[in-house]
Amino acid sequence: MEKPETIEAFYKRINQNTSKLSLHNVGLGLGHFNIFPRSFCSQHTSYSRRDYYKVSYIIGTGKLYYANQWVYIDRPALMFSNPLVPYSWEAESADQAGWFCLFTEDFIRHDERMFSLQDSPLFKAGARPVYFLNEEQQVEISNIFRKMAQEMHSDYTHKFSMLRNYLHLVIHEAMKWCATDRFEKPVNAAARITSLFLELLERQFPIDAPDLVLQLRAPQHYAHQLSVHVNHLNRSVREQTGKTTSAHISDRVLKEAAALLRHSDWNISEIAYSLGFEYPAHFTSFYKKKTGQSPTALRRSIV
Repeated sequence: MEKPETIEAFYKRINQNTSKLSLHNVGLGLGHFNIFPRSFCSQHTSYSRRDYYKVSYIIGTGKLYYANQWVYIDRPALMFSNPLVPYSWEAESADQAGWFCLFTEDFIRHDERMFSLQDSPLFKAGARPVYFLNEEQQVEISNIFRKMAQEMHSDYTHKFSMLRNYLHLVIHEAMKWCATDRFEKPVNAAARITSLFLELLERQFPIDAPDLVLQLRAPQHYAHQLSVHVNHLNRSVREQTGKTTSAHISDRVLKEAAALLRHSDWNISEIAYSLGFEYPAHFTSFYKKKTGQSPTALRRSIV
């Protein structure tokens, strides 16, 4: 999996001056927002994560590859993506119209009344990414995106508050509608939760750079992302796999640690921090307990 695309990388990809980034932020710590017509989109995008959220109003046909699934978009639709889930777009029709907006959680969370996006039915792990629109919904969503675009270029002092309200409106409208059923569903609830957990676990890897710290490090972190109680997650995973949630996480971290020790030039401290260990000594203890040798010993054994 490729390194997650940053907002700065996105602007470079569409040949926009990154110095404009500051124009689309309302002071320090208030996040980022911008809106574009879909003419800025590539016909084909690489399968990867982004470090920002995105809402797209898609007019045109194509395939959306999302996590380990795909959906064919053959009529106007809303698409929701979040930083935890990799996706790619493969356009089919030459005419690709509509809008998309990208934003950070800090932007939308500036309104403390708004729930966390990861708790939203639209953005949480396992959520359906595509909502097909009827004619009435198309008119409504088109109007909201046009108002966003107009407001983005206005000189109104509180325009970002307006934009935040428009974005909230799109999210709340979509939450009232039903998602597409064009996805394969696991056999039962325990199987579904286990499948989502294992998929979410695998998405955290590989760690591509020392400054990309593992975000989900404990069972409760995964339970929060999946909107289930941690005890329910643990029971489901153990029932389906015979292993605890912690064991799966530990085994995957160990696998990544071994890969980084063998194939990267990062020092032990960088590897420890990137894998979520607060102190290098904790990582050394973890690795030695699991393998019988220290990370340093493994490094020395590699010729």
